[in-house]
Amino acid sequence: MNKSSIIPKPIAEYDLRLLRIFVSVVENGGFSAAESALGITRSTISIHMSNLEERMKLKLCLRGRGGFALTEDGHTVYRAVINLFDSLNDFSLLVGSLSNELSGELVILCADQLNQTTQRKLSDVINIIHQDSPNLHLVLDSEPIANIEKSLLKDKAHIGLFPGYQQIEGLAYQPITSEAVYLCCSKDHPFFNKVDTVISADDLAEVPAIHPGVDVEPSGSEQLRKLNLMAKSYQFDTRKAMIMSGSYIGFMPQSYIQQELNQGEMRIIRPSELTYQFNLSLVTKKTPREANKVALLTEVFNRVFNRVFNKI
Repeated sequence: MNKSSIIPKPIAEYDLRLLRIFVSVVENGGFSAAESALGITRSTISIHMSNLEERMKLKLCLRGRGGFALTEDGHTVYRAVINLFDSLNDFSLLVGSLSNELSGELVILCADQLNQTTQRKLSDVINIIHQDSPNLHLVLDSEPIANIEKSLLKDKAHIGLFPGYQQIEGLAYQPITSEAVYLCCSKDHPFFNKVDTVISADDLAEVPAIHPGVDVEPSGSEQLRKLNLMAKSYQFDTRKAMIMSGSYIGFMPQSYIQQELNQGEMRIIRPSELTYQFNLSLVTKKTPREANKVALLTEVFNRVFNRVFNKI
C-alpha cells in the first residue's frame, strides 16, 4: 500500500500553518502548554495536529496519560521544519537587504534596567530611527545576558545593551556609558548608623552581601572578594529590594538609589574606597546577517551617546 505524503509540492500555505502549530506544540512541551502561545484551544490544536499527521501519513507524536512525546518520525520532521523556517527567514532577509529602504524588524535587547539618563538617550535613538526609517518595526525587550549573546550570534537580534566585562568570540563590544557603583545598606541594616571609620574590613566580611551573579571588571571582582557573598541578584531593581530588606549589603549605582538616599532610607558605605565602574556596552555580531540595520543602529547610537565606538 502506498503511504506517501499527500502534502502537495510546492507546500501550500495551509501546510505551513500546520507546521507552525507543530513547532509550537513541540517547543512548549505539549498541547495544553501551547494553548496560550498559539491563542487557540487544546481541542483545536489536536484537530490541526491530526490533520497534519493525516496529510503527512506519519505519526508525529504520542499524547495521552503518559504525557506528550515525539515519535522518531516526529523528531525528524521537527528538525526539517526548523531548517525550512530558517531558510524562509533567510530568503526574507536577503530580499529585504536588496532594497534601499530598510524594512522588517529591528531588534534591540537590554540586560539591565536603564537609568533615566540612558533611557532618555535611548528614546532619542528610537525617535531618530522612527523618523528616518518608518518601515522598520522596532522590537525593544529585556533578556538575560546569555540569551542576548545567543540571539546576536544567531542573528535573532541586531543590538544588545549589557556590560562587556566577559567578552565572547564573534561579538564586538563598544562602551556607551560608565557609572560608578557603591556599596550600600538600608536604614534597617546594622551599618546604617555607624560612621565609615568604625566599619572594618572584618565587619564587611561578616555580614551577608549580594553578588551580581555575573563576572564584573577586575576592580569590581576585587571589591566583591572583600564581602561575605550570601545571595545573588543581577538586576538593579531586584538587588535594591534585597538591600532595602535590611538583610544584605550590595553594590548599586547612585542614580538608581538617589531617591532613597535623599529620603534617608539608604546610605553609601565608604564611597571613596568601596566602588567600581559599571560599564554599559553596545554589543553587535562581528559579521551580522543584516549588516545595514546594525550599521544604522551603531551610527545613531554613536550620534546620540556621543561616543567613538570603534576606539575600544
